[in-house]
Amino acid sequence: MTRQEAYELLTQRLKNKNLFKHCLAVEACLRKLAKRFGEDEESWGIAGLLHDIDYEETEGDPARHGLEGGLFLEGIGIDETVVKAVKAHSGHLGPASKLDWALYSADPLTGLIVASALMHPEKKLAALNVDFVLRRFKEKRFAAGANREQIAACKNLGLELEQFVQICLESMQGIAEELGL
Repeated sequence: MTRQEAYELLTQRLKNKNLFKHCLAVEACLRKLAKRFGEDEESWGIAGLLHDIDYEETEGDPARHGLEGGLFLEGIGIDETVVKAVKAHSGHLGPASKLDWALYSADPLTGLIVASALMHPEKKLAALNVDFVLRRFKEKRFAAGANREQIAACKNLGLELEQFVQICLESMQGIAEELGL
């Protein structure tokens, strides 16, 4: 599947614009992480883009989230490594590969970064730096839905939290216009 085909598929399956932007943010993070690790940027990007493809249909039943998306993607012939990462990102399967850990950790971090931008006086990703995001990370009640343990699991990629935040923040700053931030 090409990136364009994945993008079109996502537009058909997701109606919530903020959720769509979240998928774009995760895609950007995974592409940059793939580049850092010498992995396939296209497949990692597609995993990031499609990771929440089942979110709207499973919203009332979180136990199905990720699993339904994985089954759907498997049914249309998406690469097995991408399918496993989609299933693992929601915590139902234990992350095992670098891609699994990258998606598992980047997913909540993008939410923390967006929340940080929205609370910043400038309300722009360009105004953020790693220290600002890390201070928000330490505030447990700030963006409480952004699971800190899941974000900190970036250590399974061999990255310190600061490095991980830097990579994802830069990737999101690179698509700030698409994200509306």
